[in-house]
Amino acid sequence: MRSQSRREIRRRPSPQAALPGLPQLLQRIYAARQVHSPRELDLSLQHLPAPELLAGAEAAAELLARHLDADSRILVVGDFDADGATSTAVALRALRAMGARDVQYLVPDRFRFGYGLTPEIVALARTRQPGLLITVDNGVSSLAGVAAARAAGMDVLITDHHLPGEELPAATVLVNPALPDSAFPGRALAGVGVIFYVMLALRRYLRANDWFTRRGIAEPNLAHLLDLVALGTVADVVPLDYVNRILVAQGLRNVRAGRGQPGVRALLEIARRNPATLTTSDLGFALGPRLNAAGRLENMALGIECLLSDQPAQAREYALQLDALNRERRELQTRMQEEALAAVADLHLDEAGLPVGVCLFDAGWHEGVVGLVAGRLKEKLHRPVIACATSGEGMLKGSARSIPGLHIRDALDAIAARHPGLLSKFGGHAMAAGLSLRAEDFSAFAAAFAAEARRQLAADDLCQVLFSDGELDATELTLETAQLLREAGPWGQQFPEPLFDGIFTLLEQRVVGDKHLKLRLATGGAPLDAIAFNALDEDWQLAPRLRAAYRLDINDYQGRRTPQLVIEYLEPA
Repeated sequence: MRSQSRREIRRRPSPQAALPGLPQLLQRIYAARQVHSPRELDLSLQHLPAPELLAGAEAAAELLARHLDADSRILVVGDFDADGATSTAVALRALRAMGARDVQYLVPDRFRFGYGLTPEIVALARTRQPGLLITVDNGVSSLAGVAAARAAGMDVLITDHHLPGEELPAATVLVNPALPDSAFPGRALAGVGVIFYVMLALRRYLRANDWFTRRGIAEPNLAHLLDLVALGTVADVVPLDYVNRILVAQGLRNVRAGRGQPGVRALLEIARRNPATLTTSDLGFALGPRLNAAGRLENMALGIECLLSDQPAQAREYALQLDALNRERRELQTRMQEEALAAVADLHLDEAGLPVGVCLFDAGWHEGVVGLVAGRLKEKLHRPVIACATSGEGMLKGSARSIPGLHIRDALDAIAARHPGLLSKFGGHAMAAGLSLRAEDFSAFAAAFAAEARRQLAADDLCQVLFSDGELDATELTLETAQLLREAGPWGQQFPEPLFDGIFTLLEQRVVGDKHLKLRLATGGAPLDAIAFNALDEDWQLAPRLRAAYRLDINDYQGRRTPQLVIEYLEPA
């Protein structure tokens, strides 16, 4: 099946660089990412905005301090993804280090309770009799759940980063940098970044009130938790603005220096990643999926326990279990993707062609994996995709992934307004969302989604643009340049890793790992190794002369480090 996705390589604009002292290549790359001064490249902790600038953080600190002083039971309600797991671990580790004597966590089973602080989760929480309930990475849309908790006599602290609805929950305190009136410089914080900032505010409040001296507690260095903050931030694919780049850079530095949590080190060992050379790609593509596998297939408590463990042997056992779950997840995902691609091929039979917005359902799909399937199809088709699975009692759960030009949560909001009652609930961001609907309404919803996507997206929006930082000279295709680029990060969402393009002669090709393509390419200099991951899933045409969009990386094999091109796209030159 051909993807019908058009692709185009475009060179990024090269504005005038004003970063003296840096190599010209880095000046060009940074300028294209709107870095205008050397200060924006200083990722020291001293440049983090003060905690009191985050609205609600000081009130949260006062509330937490009151419950610490009363020795209340504190219950953290997390989420079932990597951001939720790291947020929960940061909250528990920080609170315990600051003297909390009774702090527990509860993470919803996505298959029984769904997302957020639902009334059902509150009923479960009540059996533990907490005085304070804290949400991490959720809660801003949990109106009924917060009301139920408050009615049961609990204080509720909401810490979240998701976009709020028209009405806010009646929490005791609410902290969310995404609120419309937020003036915090780091509005793109992940959930783990929000709770980290709340813990910074709490430490500041306790210090000012002589708490640590009165309790005989050593004031904790919360920077030791930044590896968790970095992992959750990268895995949640939030924009790497200046604040997030500081948090991620410092977290990477901790791990490289051997100061990571035992659970993080164990996951790196299982994933065969070298802590000394850790990158954001390792966090996003090696550690994040292993953590997420627990929440997708079973219960995220396994991932949280891995991150909370202080015993290396125990942490490694948890990491092995997470790795096994991740292998199972990959097998499920492969099968579901094949079925989804077959379904897309059937859609082509319609004379109208493939819908602008694709909505798919299969009764045999696993609801914990539909988001990955939607994401993979979105990449292949370059159009918004929603994949749905059965969730019981005549209901479907869907996971949506979008492309630039269509804000997926706003699109679902528009569908709900035009077709009242069609969606049971929905929520999310610009590029990703979740939803629930009745199984009997699937066809109507699929048609409504296709119509809304067609209304908002033009033909040019369906062309996938790969933005290149230009061409590298043959003399720049070296290990030294690759190392320079690696150290110039951290790279991530909205601060993308440099991508280059150029013309190469194809010398050799072979398939490795079933669907990856190993290439030997020649340019003006010495021949180069290249790898194109999942290339057999693409519709690329190989020719003696190729134009490639690629990243310059390092292949570290058996102690030998060599430059390697990681191919993002190929076409005949």
